[in-house]
Amino acid sequence: MLETNGFAHYWAEGDVVSHSVAYLLAIMSLMSWYYILSKSWSALRIRRSAGALEGFWRAATLADAIFVIRRADSEDVYAPLAIQAAEAANQRRRGDAGAGAPSLNAATDPGELITRTLRQEINRVSSRLENGLTLLASVGSTAPFIGLFGTVWGIYHALAAVSASGQMQIDKVAGPVGEALIMTALGLMVAIPAVLAYNAFVRVNRITLAELDGFAHDLHAYLTTGARVGSRLEG
Repeated sequence: MLETNGFAHYWAEGDVVSHSVAYLLAIMSLMSWYYILSKSWSALRIRRSAGALEGFWRAATLADAIFVIRRADSEDVYAPLAIQAAEAANQRRRGDAGAGAPSLNAATDPGELITRTLRQEINRVSSRLENGLTLLASVGSTAPFIGLFGTVWGIYHALAAVSASGQMQIDKVAGPVGEALIMTALGLMVAIPAVLAYNAFVRVNRITLAELDGFAHDLHAYLTTGARVGSRLEG
């Protein structure tokens, strides 16, 4: 456990570099914990809404199915996939009304248009799910080295001060060196939660995207052929 007196002494004896390292680690910790907490809440809501996929296929009509999934999907992960795919399926039937001129969408094969729409929505969701992961990975990989840099800098100045005093005694060296090692501990304290959260979020994202891929496949099958593997909407 870190001693308060040791850190206070180290801070009082530190220079602008050691203080900058500490501030940088504090900022990295605040940013990583912001994403950890916000993405944990978002991941919990996404996993809760995943059960609405089966409710979607148990609905009597496509309009009812969209209503069911829109009401359950508080994070707008699954519902936009169904809404945009249904809109794409009706694109040719509506003749692209209101566009004022024929569009590329109106000239595209309905199956290809639905495929493109589903792919775009999956890419949008994937981008949302990956938001913040780069920061967590960066914090997890760099924070220990930033803390180590602070330790090396502190040890260098401690040894320089001891050398200048002309008294090379072990008790004069052990205290400043031990205080400098606090920076390495702080770097690890910042990095470990970021790494654990990153791995957890990657797993949740992988499960969610796999469900989205399956849902998109079933939607494409239903909207192009009127059938879904293992289930079917009537109407």
